[in-house]
Amino acid sequence: MKRWIPFLKSTPMVAVVRLQGAIGMGARGALSDQSLRTMLEKAFRRGKPVAVALEINSPGGSPVQSSLIGTRIRRLAIETGVPVFAFVEDVAASGGYWLASAADEIFADDSSILGSIGVISAGFGAHVFLARQGLERRVHTAGKSKSMNDPFRPETEEDVARLDRLLSQLHENFIGHVQSRRGDKLAQDPDLFTGEVWIGQSAVRVGLADGIGHLVPVMKARFGDKVKFRRYEMKRSLFRRFGANLAMDALAGVEERAQYARFGL
Repeated sequence: MKRWIPFLKSTPMVAVVRLQGAIGMGARGALSDQSLRTMLEKAFRRGKPVAVALEINSPGGSPVQSSLIGTRIRRLAIETGVPVFAFVEDVAASGGYWLASAADEIFADDSSILGSIGVISAGFGAHVFLARQGLERRVHTAGKSKSMNDPFRPETEEDVARLDRLLSQLHENFIGHVQSRRGDKLAQDPDLFTGEVWIGQSAVRVGLADGIGHLVPVMKARFGDKVKFRRYEMKRSLFRRFGANLAMDALAGVEERAQYARFGL
C-alpha cells in the first residue's frame, strides 16, 4: 500500500527468474519461449521491479528457442526500462549462454562453466545393423534433398557438406548475437567462437562474464540491503507430478543428462 503514497519510499524489489535445464528439447518442463512467456511477462511487469535477475543453469539446446527466449527478454527489458542481470550456476553453455547474453550484465561463480559458442549435430548410423539383420530400408522422396542424413542409410559426402553448411549458418547467427550483446567487452581470443568453454575468472577475462558474484550479495550491493526478491520458476504440471507419460519423460531426462555430461556435470 505504501508504494502508492508519494512521500514514502518503496522497498526495492528484484524479480528472480530461474532458467534451469535444456532448451526446447521437446519434453514438458523444457525451457521454451512458450513455457516461459507468461512467467517472463509477470517478472518484468508485476510490482515494478528495479531489476530482473536470471538464475541460469542450462547446457543449451534448440538454437531457435534460445533466440526466441533471449529476444523476449530483451523486448521486455526495453519496454519496461528494467535492467537484466544473469547469474550463472553450474553452466551457461551453448544456448544457455545465449540466454545469459540477453542480460545487461553477467555474473558467475568461480567454478561456473560458460561459453561453448558453437553448434552441434549428433546422430547415429544403423545401416550396418539393418543389413546384418536382413532388413532393407525403403525410402521414396520427391526432391533429392528430402532424405538428408537418414540414420538408416549410409552417410554421403553430399549430406555431410549440406549439414556443414547449415551448421555454419547457425554458428554465424550465434556469433553475431554474442558480438551484438557483449561488444567491446569481448577479448580478441582466437578460441572464443570455436565451441571452447571457460570457467569462472577465465570467462571474465575473455569477456563472457562481467564478474564473479552471486545473486543476493550483488543485488544488495546495487540496490541496498533492504532489497526484496520475488521468485519465478516453472511449475510441473499435475500429470507430471504423478508420473504420467513416464517413458517420454525418462527419454527426455536421458537426453538432458547427456547435454550436461558434455561439460563434466
